Amino acid sequence: MSSTRESSLIGLIGDGVDPSLTPPMHEREADHHGLRYLYRPIDIGRIGRTADGVGDLLRAGRDLGFTGFNITHPCKQVVLGHLDEWSDDVDRLGAANTVVIVDGRLVGHNTDFTGFAAAVRAGLPGADLTRVLQVGAGGAGAAVAYATLQSGAAHLHIADLDADRAAALALTLRDNFPRAEVSATSADADAIARAAADATGIVQCTPIGMHHHPGTPFDPSILTPNQWVADVIYRPVETALLRAAQARGCRTLDGGRMAVGQAAESFALFTGLTADADRMRAHFLDMIDAGR
Repeated sequence: MSSTRESSLIGLIGDGVDPSLTPPMHEREADHHGLRYLYRPIDIGRIGRTADGVGDLLRAGRDLGFTGFNITHPCKQVVLGHLDEWSDDVDRLGAANTVVIVDGRLVGHNTDFTGFAAAVRAGLPGADLTRVLQVGAGGAGAAVAYATLQSGAAHLHIADLDADRAAALALTLRDNFPRAEVSATSADADAIARAAADATGIVQCTPIGMHHHPGTPFDPSILTPNQWVADVIYRPVETALLRAAQARGCRTLDGGRMAVGQAAESFALFTGLTADADRMRAHFLDMIDAGR
């Protein structure tokens, strides 16, 4: 954790990050703490860079006095080759989304998984994690699966259209969580329905449900009222899947909770101060309502 500074200069490195709500969330929270805090998106597509250029951007930022960076798609894995050190969780996940500059060293962290764990605690208190079905094994899926198991899931079943990717993630997770049962399968309709039949909760980690990818990743009619359903998508904050789950009596968790959770964790790493996650969520929802 970095020490509190008189001012902080933060960057967000990734492709298509200009509309991100993370910078204003951080800046508003800093205002409440009386900090001078400037957070700017660095859109690699707009400035003609590729993911391989993330190291040059980090080193330039270090030399220019940046406090740290958040890292997003498609740089979370590539960035590891440019860090001086990283947390154990980064090592296990193979990805970093936060880099803090400490005495000139680039130190990596992952707040995606802690963000989801915090989201479950805040938005689904007491959720039954006995048997969890996760649909999607991509970038967000790895962090969510890790968080789900670390939060106490006894059995995690991962379904993905790329069955090999799901199997590879399951293998990694078994090594890290030997006491849990982790399985994997393809994400065809029959396989998902079979896995959902005895699931206590379901996590949606695919792009299906975003504004540009409307719909649901599986038939919501398989849901039962005793299940909880979480979605990592936050635009829209209430996806078609969550609406259908609510209509069937399920407890639900929107993707905004994870977005706020990871932002609060990153803010603490950058400043050494504890962010007010409830306050950050209220600001997040205000921006969503305003069409930010």
